[in-house]
Amino acid sequence: EKTGKKKTLAHPNSRFTAPAENCPCLSPEFNNPDGVPISAMIFGGRRASTTPLVYQSFDWTHGTYMGSAVSSETTAAATGAVGVLRHDPMAMKPFIGYNVGDYWAHWLEMGEILGDKAPKIFNVNWFKQDENGEFIWPGFGDNMRVLDWIIKRCEGTVDAVETPIGFLPKAEDINVEGIEDEVTPEIMGKLLDVDNDLWKKEIAGMRAYYDELAEGGARVPQALRDTLDKIEARLNA
Repeated sequence: EKTGKKKTLAHPNSRFTAPAENCPCLSPEFNNPDGVPISAMIFGGRRASTTPLVYQSFDWTHGTYMGSAVSSETTAAATGAVGVLRHDPMAMKPFIGYNVGDYWAHWLEMGEILGDKAPKIFNVNWFKQDENGEFIWPGFGDNMRVLDWIIKRCEGTVDAVETPIGFLPKAEDINVEGIEDEVTPEIMGKLLDVDNDLWKKEIAGMRAYYDELAEGGARVPQALRDTLDKIEARLNA
């Protein structure tokens, strides 16, 4: 500034966009007016711990629960303090335009309509950190390595490990060719870790969140509360 005070060049939440047609790998079906089949739906939050790199729901109802449970540490994109955990259902809290319980009920209804044609549901977390607060997954273009596993799950070409929270990859099924020095077997173990104690706290937090929403008038579907109870039972088994 003319006063000599220094300012950042851009807003902390600045970004840019470009036409999709500029992407060299754009699908020829991108503008198909009939639409295309959807094989997978992917949720994701920004979590320093607890949530693994990727996991898959047991079924559509469980996947809807996973979406309802998305939460993120706040960043410059949100008002208020940075680093505070906030619930962000379906990772689109600001854009759910009606009673959130009815919104979730609509999701559950769509699952009944779609039946075995329903997409598989996954949750990703690119933001897990080590004890020093450093990200342990390289992110950016390397996220394709996780999407590769998701595609293989949809194609039925890889198995998965059943855990109390959902299906996780076998460590060897995430392609780390070229990033072996960054993502060592030890790091991969941390990325795919399911800490029962942390998840029990997560479940308690979700139960309180549902109760808070209900007190505010949200009609939280019983199916989601039942799913919460099932996850808790598996964690306690």
